[in-house]
Amino acid sequence: MAIRGVSKVVIGVRDQDRAKRFWSETLGFEITTDVPYDDAGNHWVEVTSPDGATILILSPDPQDQYRRETSGDLPTTNVFFYADDIERTCEELSARGVEFPAAPEWQPWGWWAMFVDSEGNRFALQQR
Repeated sequence: MAIRGVSKVVIGVRDQDRAKRFWSETLGFEITTDVPYDDAGNHWVEVTSPDGATILILSPDPQDQYRRETSGDLPTTNVFFYADDIERTCEELSARGVEFPAAPEWQPWGWWAMFVDSEGNRFALQQR
């Protein structure tokens, strides 16, 4: 048997409730798990992408330990999301308040942009 893909990705968040609202209400992911797991009030929160293929774990990270230090023109995560029409997607998400520090542009590997979540994480967005 071979590995078939990525199932879950941990995303560090400062505020789980705010992150849940961003990923579900703004980006259209489904909250598929939200259960307490300790006495400090932390929850195990999973949101599933609209295509059902990827689950993000919104993990408490008040000190930004999961965040990668980079220059402002690069993502702070190693996660690339995809869209069928990147320009249209960026327009629609911008209208919902999503920040795009890098607008769609052509690169040798294809069209890409970068967006910021409610917690300050920067993600790549690529046209498939």
